[in-house]
Amino acid sequence: MEHPERKLSNQVAIVTGAGQGMGAATANCLAHEGAVVIVSDINESKAARVTAEINDSGGTAMSAKTDVTKEDEVASMVGCAIDNYGSVSILVNNAGILYPTRIDHVTKAEWDQVLDVNLNGTFLCSKAVLPTMKEKEYGRIVNMSSSAGRSVSTLGGIHYTAAKAGVLGFTRAMAKEVAPFGITVNAVCPGLIDTEMVRIECTPERIKGYEESFPISRLGTPEEVAQLILFLVTDSQYITGASIDINGGDLMM
Repeated sequence: MEHPERKLSNQVAIVTGAGQGMGAATANCLAHEGAVVIVSDINESKAARVTAEINDSGGTAMSAKTDVTKEDEVASMVGCAIDNYGSVSILVNNAGILYPTRIDHVTKAEWDQVLDVNLNGTFLCSKAVLPTMKEKEYGRIVNMSSSAGRSVSTLGGIHYTAAKAGVLGFTRAMAKEVAPFGITVNAVCPGLIDTEMVRIECTPERIKGYEESFPISRLGTPEEVAQLILFLVTDSQYITGASIDINGGDLMM
C-alpha cells in the first residue's frame, strides 16, 4: 500500500545502536514514516529482533551487525546500504556505552572504550556516509549526545561526560564543513530516559528520587527522543550545528 503522506518515503536511514532503547524507538519511528532503515547494532540478535518488528509491521528494514569502533565494519555497513538501496540520506549516531566508574578507578582501557564507542564511532560513521550524501547534495545526520555533554552526567563516569561533550564539538565543526553540500548535522541531548541502560544502573528508589526532582516529574521515553530526531531529519531545514535538550527541565540553559 502506498503512503504518500509519509515524511520519509524514498529515504534510506542508518541508525546505530538500534537494538534497544532510543535506537530501537528511532528505527521504528523512521520506518513508520516511510524510510528504509538499516538497523545497526553490535548485538546481532537484538538488531534482528528490531528489524523483524519493522518488517512485520509493514516497514522495510535490514539488520547490520556493526562495531562502530571498527572502520572496516562501518564501511561494510554503509556499503551494504548503498548496494541494496542506492544511497544513505539519514544517519543517526546513537551507539553508545556508559559506565558509572569514578575517576580514581577508571582504567586506561575503560577510558579508551567509552571514548571509542561514543565519540570515535560517531566520527567513523559520519565520515563513511559523507560521499553518498555529497553526491546527492542532501543529508541529515543526528548525533546522540546527552545532558552530560552540556553539564555533567547523572549516571556515567568522567569518560562518559568527556565523550558526550566531544560529540557536541564534533557536531558543530562538522555542521560548518558540510553545510555547502546540503547536509545538516545536529545533536540531541537527552536527560534521563526510561531505557534498559538506565534501569540497569538505577534502583527503582533512585529513579523515583530523580523523577521527583524534575520539573516534569517523570523519566522521558525513547519514543519522545525518536520524535525529536524525526523532526531534525524532516522539518528542520534551517537548523544545523545545534544541540537540542530533551530532559524534562532537569537542565535549563
